[in-house]
Amino acid sequence: MKHKQVLIRSAIALLLSQAVFVAGQSSVAVGDQTKPSKEVSLSEPLTIGWRYDTPATLNLTPASDDERVYLPLAEGVVVSLQGATGQLNWRAEMGGELSASPVADNQMVYVASETGKPEAGVRRATGALRALGREAGVTQWMRTFEMPLRGALTLANGKLFAASSNGRVYSFDSKTGAVRWFYNYGKPFNAQPVVSDSRVYIGSEDGNLLAFDEANGKLLWFYKTRGAVRGPVANGDDQVYFGSDDGHVYAVGASNGKLKWRSRLGAGVQAVAKVGNDLLVASLDNFVYKFSSAGTRLWKRQMPGRISSQPLMGRSEALFTPLSGSAGVVLELRDGKQVNTLPVGEEISNSASPIAVADAVLLTTESGLLAFMRPKRQ
Repeated sequence: MKHKQVLIRSAIALLLSQAVFVAGQSSVAVGDQTKPSKEVSLSEPLTIGWRYDTPATLNLTPASDDERVYLPLAEGVVVSLQGATGQLNWRAEMGGELSASPVADNQMVYVASETGKPEAGVRRATGALRALGREAGVTQWMRTFEMPLRGALTLANGKLFAASSNGRVYSFDSKTGAVRWFYNYGKPFNAQPVVSDSRVYIGSEDGNLLAFDEANGKLLWFYKTRGAVRGPVANGDDQVYFGSDDGHVYAVGASNGKLKWRSRLGAGVQAVAKVGNDLLVASLDNFVYKFSSAGTRLWKRQMPGRISSQPLMGRSEALFTPLSGSAGVVLELRDGKQVNTLPVGEEISNSASPIAVADAVLLTTESGLLAFMRPKRQ
């Protein structure tokens, strides 16, 4: 009986991992001992179940585990909230300012910050990486860097990956913070690493997508574009997909970086997500596109604003948060038709990606964090 329960729990966890896409999936790490959250259909009616009001939100995506959300705030603050109720668990203050989107597992929350600006002729660390305990937010370990980490942190296979504004890519042991390897690329990063099939993919500000060996940090290949590459890659069977500020979406070979195809859109591309055998692409030209894995455009839908954040993916729909719009927009994946909206009550000017925790779909606004949930039965 116990064995059967374990199999059921594993199957539910697998379905959830396929149903939700958050920042290229490594932004949410689920521990072996945690219980899977209940899936929320993005097309069903959802109302605001709770809100956390604060004027200090950032353009950084919150971290989460199965039960809690970790909201990054101005002046180096992180708050831990219960996903189901919004109840405050703890508040931790790092000082300075947070510099990259955090990430969490079932034991710790990993947070990057900057403690000041570099000064000419003065050598001092301006970047830091901390692991905060899940239960109380107390620092478990800390590492300092010459320059701050940027973009987003990534957890995979017991390792933490990050990249800095002075061009270094890092792999850390997530339990101790020990540096496993680093690669000095020399050009700045402001992106999220993605780990797949023993490779680490990350885009650079000088327009390259780079692939490293996950085990030792060896540079395997790079592909050059004409614009900054800031969004995470989407993984295919034998190729990876990504966007560039040069207005193109690209497909390149996963093992060698050779171009398979590219398609020009109306503006820069930061959000790319795999949808079964197809590809969902959001552009800064206010449009969302769906492509086949071979590069054929299947549909195109106009949105009320630019899309710079990653979508939240469901089984048959995707949630976008257009800048300058006043609601999250849910599109049907099959044909791109709008099937739901999540009104936030103000113009969206925050580029943090929507996430799902427990029964809640969470949207970050200038005024705080909103949790959309199924209406309670009377």
